[in-house]
Amino acid sequence: MDKVVATALEAVADVPDGASLAVGGFGLSGVPNVLIETLYERGVAGLSVVSNNCGAMESGLAVLLAAGRIARVTGSYIGANKEFARQYLAGELEVELIPQGTLAERLRAGGAGIPAFYTPAGVGTQVADGGLPWRYDGEGGVALASPPKEVREFDGTEYVLERGIRTDFALVRAARGDRHGNLVFNQSSRNFNPLTAMAGRITIAEVEELVEPGEIDPDAVHLPGIFVQRVLALTPEQAADKKIEQRTVRS
Repeated sequence: MDKVVATALEAVADVPDGASLAVGGFGLSGVPNVLIETLYERGVAGLSVVSNNCGAMESGLAVLLAAGRIARVTGSYIGANKEFARQYLAGELEVELIPQGTLAERLRAGGAGIPAFYTPAGVGTQVADGGLPWRYDGEGGVALASPPKEVREFDGTEYVLERGIRTDFALVRAARGDRHGNLVFNQSSRNFNPLTAMAGRITIAEVEELVEPGEIDPDAVHLPGIFVQRVLALTPEQAADKKIEQRTVRS
């Protein structure tokens, strides 16, 4: 099945207001910037986003965040995104912060059809006991806090129950992809992208290089096409547009 779409607008044309989105990337690496920019141009709003972080350096999800298009974020890292922190503390944004490894496994579990799993991460903290601020009231108080989660003992060790994550759509970026949706991610961009792609009911991949079926060695495939519904081939200019968050050089 040829899953290639002609334009970015066609790729995200049916993403409605209020949709839930799993978005790949880590910092500036492996972020589906073209698809995100197209959602911004469409004016889609009220989004619930699942992503490790919410953009950086005014790119990626930061574009939607700054425009007030995101209502809720499930993630692990606020980092240096000052607008993310401001909206969260001002009560404009609902935020569920969870351990990074737990986020990765919740995405993978959702994509694998596993409704929930037990993990020791977070036991004895507000992650398990509840009370993490999901939304502030804008005056320093907590308007909405996380509920307690089930904790169970296995072989003398306590574990907390975490739910798998499924979203309406997933957006990812790959280095190579074929028309069947088989994807290869380059080095550090193989971060949350494969897991994110698994979690979406409709997964859209922007690829830096589009190849024909059979050109990718099956052993080299990082994500099989069964998880991908649409493929967008980037232009050479779009593929080359990669920012560096922190440039470090020797003196």
